[in-house]
Amino acid sequence: MAEYLASIFGTEKDKVNCSFYFKIGACRHGDRCSRLHNKPTFSQTIVLLNLYRNPQNTAQTADGSHCHVSDVEVQEHYDNFFEEVFTELQEKYGAIEEMNVCDNLGDHLVGNVYVKFRREEDAERAVTELNNRWFNGQAVHAELSPVTDFRESCCRQYEMGECTRGGFCNFMHLRPISRNLRRQLYGRGPRRRSPPRSHTGHHPRERNRRRSPDHRHGRF
Repeated sequence: MAEYLASIFGTEKDKVNCSFYFKIGACRHGDRCSRLHNKPTFSQTIVLLNLYRNPQNTAQTADGSHCHVSDVEVQEHYDNFFEEVFTELQEKYGAIEEMNVCDNLGDHLVGNVYVKFRREEDAERAVTELNNRWFNGQAVHAELSPVTDFRESCCRQYEMGECTRGGFCNFMHLRPISRNLRRQLYGRGPRRRSPPRSHTGHHPRERNRRRSPDHRHGRF
């Protein structure tokens, strides 16, 4: 019996534990879910909840209407965000094996940033310290995540451009970074920050610090 229960743990056959929480570290039912969300006591992976804000979803003019943000601008904004978070966390807490950002729209997944460290101790320390920090004017909410294999948690249809559920899909829609940035971040270990990419000559961190009304609370 014990072997059978172990074999179905976290699968659709498991009537006790939530398979969605086990696979993606989040569930659309939240605390109302009829199945258990077994939060890990140790893991290589942490999740920073609702940290990334897609400018296409948040950009508004003074009269409340949405203003257009091009795909190129969104990619540049995303690459800057990804580089800043990746570099900060790797320099402060330890080597990162993988980092992924959800581009879903459901409340339980929107803007979630999953960071898989090489060592569980680094992940544990990151969670403890990050929950006392702010980022771009919002308090950081970090927790250990059960997700270690993102192949099981991501939407394969999205990767092929065929997901019919759009942003409200219950599997991760992982937004890709540019090829050059991927090579730059994953091609070698901890590194010095790259030169500014903006036309103003300021590093993205400096631009964000001036934009954010809560920069006095500090960042990572």
